[in-house]
Amino acid sequence: MPETLTLAAARRIALAAQGLDRPKAEGTVNQGHMGRVTRRLHLHQIDSVNVLVRAHYLPHFSRLGAYPRALLDEAAWGRKRRLFEYWAHEASLLPIEDQPLFRWRMARAERGEGVWRNIRAFANSHQDVIAGVLQRIEAEGPLAASDFETGKSRSGWWEWGETKRALEWLFWIGRVTTATRRGSFERVYDLTERVIPGAIFNQPTPSEADAHRALLAKAAEALGVATMGDLRDYFRLKPQDAKPRIDELVEEGVLLPVAVKGWSQPAYLHAGARRPRKAMGQALLAPFDPLIWERSRTERLFGVRYRIEIYTPAKKRVHGYYVLPFLLGDRIAARVDLKADRQAGVLRVQSAHLEPEAAPETAERLLAELRSMADWLGLMDVAAPANLWTK
Repeated sequence: MPETLTLAAARRIALAAQGLDRPKAEGTVNQGHMGRVTRRLHLHQIDSVNVLVRAHYLPHFSRLGAYPRALLDEAAWGRKRRLFEYWAHEASLLPIEDQPLFRWRMARAERGEGVWRNIRAFANSHQDVIAGVLQRIEAEGPLAASDFETGKSRSGWWEWGETKRALEWLFWIGRVTTATRRGSFERVYDLTERVIPGAIFNQPTPSEADAHRALLAKAAEALGVATMGDLRDYFRLKPQDAKPRIDELVEEGVLLPVAVKGWSQPAYLHAGARRPRKAMGQALLAPFDPLIWERSRTERLFGVRYRIEIYTPAKKRVHGYYVLPFLLGDRIAARVDLKADRQAGVLRVQSAHLEPEAAPETAERLLAELRSMADWLGLMDVAAPANLWTK
């Protein structure tokens, strides 16, 4: 019979897997610390919303505290890059050594599978445009969409909109990748073989089954304990791709079938998962943090219904525009709608909501975390309205 875990035990296992069960270590953060977080999470979701700070910077802050954001920029887009961009959970930064594990997705994209419909249709009817874009990058080196003429090019092949679609198609099929990002966060593309180190680029391509099995094992390691749906969602695998590989990982002893009290679906425990007796961390979590990005899992683990309301009309928002849950111990204790007011030099708390069972020390601990975030973002103070808390 599978082992049965209490919900509290499952929460602690999940927090330990994500590196959120312990207080942040003190001292200067370096690339070694950054790399350990990346190897634990296996990816950072990219999002361009900059009302606070772009989302891919936040998971390291949640786990390490204040760190120079230039360290992540260097790892992602510097000369000694440790990360590359591709489609994983969504648009993501991934360990560069994992590039071969995504070639199956690139191959499927080239066959028209798993690609946005409008991009696929464009590729089917505009091969001349795509070839022209690729030729310019081959000849001139890294280029962004804005480097192409906004009207028709000298050869009369494309307009800017077509150029962008051609670049995205080439990115999806793995012919180009991100060489760097410009100040406006604009992606600059180059040939994949000129960005990915030869020692990795020239590795044999794993079979689809091997790649899926490796990705599911990484997902299990990052989640600690998870349902089949949780596991396949981490890297956006289809059920028919995930189920046979999960069965194989069970046979290999990488995954252990378990039951979690209160969960309606069977679960799997990573064989190497830590099982702490207590969780003593605290963190503000990005809306796209791997701990909470799968909303049904968040509700199963923490009993909290969390949604991002950026695209919800202002009058219909419940908690705010850019809301970060506040993790305290093994509970989500509050959530805060935050904005970095760079002109005024303050971190604005636009609203804050206490969860029903929040601990008495929640307000004090949250304020400390907000002050740490303000310092990290180079802001002078935290600004919050009177009568802040709402239950």
